[in-house]
Amino acid sequence: MTEGSDGITLLDEDGKTHEFSLVDVVEVDGTRYAILQPSDQADPAVVFRVDGETLVAVEDEAEFRKVAAAIEETAEYDDVEIVDDEATDDGDLDDDAHQEGGGGPVM
Repeated sequence: MTEGSDGITLLDEDGKTHEFSLVDVVEVDGTRYAILQPSDQADPAVVFRVDGETLVAVEDEAEFRKVAAAIEETAEYDDVEIVDDEATDDGDLDDDAHQEGGGGPVM
């Protein structure tokens, strides 16, 4: 992961870079999660678990639903729509964007 004032760059499993902006970091049950918005804001935001200096894709559906519910309860986010990453068209960011592991569910 590369982080700078312009955003965050993640590498997918094919070595392709993806640019993101950090939307927010939320804490759920003592675990921190980063919500990242792809630089192409037409794509949905992606949720990663923060593990020290590493972002780990949230692949467990139950874990993702807990994070999504916590985000929906936050007054700052009154327009949250959950998107199933398997139902998206582009696949690249939704299935492959990661630091370690696979891509996480998207919001």
